[in-house]
Amino acid sequence: MNFMIVLFCSFLVIALLALSALNKTKISLPPGPGRWPVIGSVFHMPKHYAWSTFSRWKELYGNIIYLNVVGTPIIVINSSSIARDLLDKRSSIYSDRPHLVSDLFLLECTVTNQINEPFDNYYDSEKVMACELAGLDQAFPLKQYGEAWRAQRRLVSQHLSPSAIPRYYTTQQNEAKKFVLRILGLEGKGNRTWASEALKKEIELGIAATIFSVTYGYQLTSADDTFLKQAIRMMDDFSRTTEPGAWIVDTIPQLKYIPSWVPGSGFLKTARDVRSNYEDVIKSLFKWTKENLDSGNASPSICSTALSAKGTYVTRILEEQLSFAAFSVLGGGLDTNISVLMSFVLAMVLHPNIQKQAQAEIDDVVGMERLPGLDDKARLPFVRSLITEVMRFYPAVPLGLPHCLQQDDVYNDMYLPKKSIILTNVWYMLHDPEVFDKPDVFNPYRYRGLESEMQKVADITFGFGRRVCPGRYFAENSIFSMVTTLLATCDIMSPLDLSGKPYEQKVGLMGSGTIVFPGPFECIIKPRSECLHRLDHEH
Repeated sequence: MNFMIVLFCSFLVIALLALSALNKTKISLPPGPGRWPVIGSVFHMPKHYAWSTFSRWKELYGNIIYLNVVGTPIIVINSSSIARDLLDKRSSIYSDRPHLVSDLFLLECTVTNQINEPFDNYYDSEKVMACELAGLDQAFPLKQYGEAWRAQRRLVSQHLSPSAIPRYYTTQQNEAKKFVLRILGLEGKGNRTWASEALKKEIELGIAATIFSVTYGYQLTSADDTFLKQAIRMMDDFSRTTEPGAWIVDTIPQLKYIPSWVPGSGFLKTARDVRSNYEDVIKSLFKWTKENLDSGNASPSICSTALSAKGTYVTRILEEQLSFAAFSVLGGGLDTNISVLMSFVLAMVLHPNIQKQAQAEIDDVVGMERLPGLDDKARLPFVRSLITEVMRFYPAVPLGLPHCLQQDDVYNDMYLPKKSIILTNVWYMLHDPEVFDKPDVFNPYRYRGLESEMQKVADITFGFGRRVCPGRYFAENSIFSMVTTLLATCDIMSPLDLSGKPYEQKVGLMGSGTIVFPGPFECIIKPRSECLHRLDHEH
């Protein structure tokens, strides 16, 4: 009798598995470019400007595109509504990061192994190949979904929540003022032509000074600061090593085992260099903050506040979590904010009438006696619309950061395989004619000053699901402070040609990595003479 029951149950399980497999074969994969045996779509995968290629493919294959690169399934999403359906509404299975094995992403170092090691040896482990490579996944933006990720994200979220960020207003506003004073010269009387690369250095210092102060209590005063140089190098490393398709070892993971002397193994040296700089800057910044806290000289910051709250109960594990979480604030906010502000300056060069209207709103609302502050934000809807349109028209991260599907899924009768890398084509979502009227026209009037309309852009720009940027509100405030201070005190213009007319500058997004910037351009920044006394105002 028992034997018959076991036999029946076994038959039932086999039948159900067979039925499941049969049903799965009836559900089609999403459409996509042709695939060869074994190598799949490897020759179709774009190496650079992937968002542009995926946008063209949208006309051929639709809003969900499937590729398979040497056995790795990749799903490209071109629709914001589909991204919300999957990454937001099914976030429990779409919140992981992929197991990329380039000099950025090797993840064989499990959270358990990492977290049990002493902090001083945390960076020196060479037990597995992953620890010999860059290990940038140890900070939560790229970390695998799990308890360690939650712990780091929780630390950042509690310090950058909407209720927490007012404590940073003064720092953000003061650094914006310092930025403008550097642009105009110490006496505020500058009037010069800027090449975009030179201007980028000044913006870089302004944004970095804000983040360093808020995160570590460290005061940046020079572009030659060692910590700043390390951080900038780290962001360059991040951007180029996370670009989809740029590294053959991401496509053929077995290459991670080849000796470093083999031709084509240059990524191994890159990995060592990236890892060395990453470890050094994280350890050095955290050590600096901790030493100043111990000596009673620490300025208020995320790190010092978190450490002080724990008193003498600071464990090695907490130090590890906090050091990586803190650097995530710097890493997540530096280049993205720089990109937005560079794009803003370019937009003002190309659209002087829009600039004049934004300046007029500031003058009318704030008056002529002081600089605009973050408390004025709600009363400046056109300025906020302008910033929103900059972020829509020139997305800093046009392909987002990849998600990973943790189990098989079905959407609109399409089979989405487990372990698929999910790429969100943010650029197309922000230029989708079904969502934005005449998307290829720069037009801040499209939002009509309505928060609900501007929210459509923010919901795409700052990510999806449980991976939404936790520093969003802090980043928005830093950008707002820089933009409004610049508009209140300066005119941004195009250089003139020999006939005295502004010369035409056709500039698109450029970059070989995850974060992109406007291409080279020139601008004239001169003081609004009737408004310079605003710089004497103390926030």
